[in-house]
Amino acid sequence: MNIAVQEKKANKLKSTRIAGKLVNDYWEMVWRAKEEGKLVCWYEGSAINPFLEAADICWVHGEAYSAMLAARHQEVKAQQAAEERGYMKELCSYARTHLGCAVTNQRNRNDADTGVSNAPDDDDLAAKLPAPDMIISAYAYCSTGQQWDEMTSRLFGKKVPIFNVSIPWVWGSKPDAGYLRGQEWDETSKYVARQLEDMVKFIEEQTGKPYPWDRLRAMMADIKTASKLRLEAMDMCTARPAPASFFDWVVSIAPINNLPVPGIVDYFTAVRDEVAARVATGEGAVPKEKYRLFFDGIMNWNKVGWLAEKFARYDAAVICGRYTHMAFWQEPDLINANDPLLGMAQNYLICPNNHAAPILIDLIMDLCKKFEVDGMVIHASRTCRAFTNPQFLIADAATKRLGIQTSMFEGDVTDESFYKDELLNSRVEAMLEAIDSRRMVA
Repeated sequence: MNIAVQEKKANKLKSTRIAGKLVNDYWEMVWRAKEEGKLVCWYEGSAINPFLEAADICWVHGEAYSAMLAARHQEVKAQQAAEERGYMKELCSYARTHLGCAVTNQRNRNDADTGVSNAPDDDDLAAKLPAPDMIISAYAYCSTGQQWDEMTSRLFGKKVPIFNVSIPWVWGSKPDAGYLRGQEWDETSKYVARQLEDMVKFIEEQTGKPYPWDRLRAMMADIKTASKLRLEAMDMCTARPAPASFFDWVVSIAPINNLPVPGIVDYFTAVRDEVAARVATGEGAVPKEKYRLFFDGIMNWNKVGWLAEKFARYDAAVICGRYTHMAFWQEPDLINANDPLLGMAQNYLICPNNHAAPILIDLIMDLCKKFEVDGMVIHASRTCRAFTNPQFLIADAATKRLGIQTSMFEGDVTDESFYKDELLNSRVEAMLEAIDSRRMVA
C-alpha cells in the first residue's frame, strides 16, 4: 500500500466526542455507588435502565461494561479470571468478561456476608465494578443471556434477588405476520408488557418505596425525542458522500442504550446538527468516498477506531449496519410517554436477533437499498452465535436479490485474540476489486 493511501484518515464526527465524557461520567457514578449508599442492579440485554434510573438505582449493563473494558484494552484481566474459574474461551466474550469481573469481585471480598471488599487498584477496572444488590434478566433471543444471569447469581452465592423477564422469539410464521404487525406481534407485545409491570413490583420490593411513574414517563419522553433525532441524522446518510459512518453510530450506542437520560437529547441534537451541516457542504465521513458498505455483526470493541481508519484508507464509507440501524429504541413512535410500558416492550422485542430470518433479511435488504450500498462486510463474531447464525442467509440474499458483493471475516466483540487483520485485509480487498470489475462491465 503506498504512502498516499496510508495517509487517508476517517473524518469522524466531532460531536461524538461528547459521548466519551458521558461514558466516563456514568462509570464514575457506578464506581462510587456503594459509597453513596445506592442499590446496584446488574442486567444484560434489553435497555431496562430507565426503569432503574427512575427509581434511583445504580444500573450496570453487562455488555456495556465489557465493551468499555475492551475499548480501553483492559479486558484481559477479567477474561483471564473467568477462564481460571472454568468459563471456556468460546463462551460469549461479553458474558465471559463480565463474569470475570464478578469472579474478581469475589476474590477481593474479605467477608462474603458483609460485602466489604479490598480497595482495587485504580487501573484494575475489572475489580472496581460494585457487586449487585439485585439482578434483572431481560434478554431477547440470546440463550446466553439467561444463563449469564444465573451464573452471576451463583457466583454471589445465590443471595442476590433476581427477576427474569421472558422476551420471546418472534417467529413471524402466521399468515398475518410481519414487522410490527399480526396477531403474534400483538399478543407477544402484551405478554412482555405484563412482565414489565411485575418487574416494577420487584423494584418496589427492593427499594421499599412506591415506584416513581412520573419520572419514568419524563425519561421516556426524552428517550423518544433523542431516538428521533438519532434516526433523523442516520437518514441523512443517504447523501453522497455520506456525512457520517457506521463507526460514528457505534460511538453513539452508549448514549441511547445505557447512559443516564439527562443529556441525551442535547447529545443527539448536536450530532444531528453536525450531520446536517456536513450534508449542506458536501463533507463526507470518508474524504474520497468510492464505495458504500453495509456492516453486519456486532462491533469489535477493541477495534472501533482501527476499523474506521482502515476502511477510510480504502475510500470505503461503511454507512449502516444491523447492529446500529436496527436496535436501540429503533421505533420511537411506538412509545407513548404517558403510558410507556407497551411501547417499551415492543422496542425490546425488535432486537435484531429476535426475528425469524425472513423478516430480518427483508429489513436488511431494505437498508441496503435505502443507502445504496455496493458491498457488505460481515463480521462473524466468534463467540456470538445469536448474531452469526443467519449471516450466510443474509449474504446469500444480498447477492441474489441485490447483486451486491459480500465479504466475511472472523473476529469477536471483546476478545481481540480472535481477530486477524491480514484476513480482513485480503477479503475486503477482494470484495472491492469485484465491485470495481462489476462497475467496468456496467
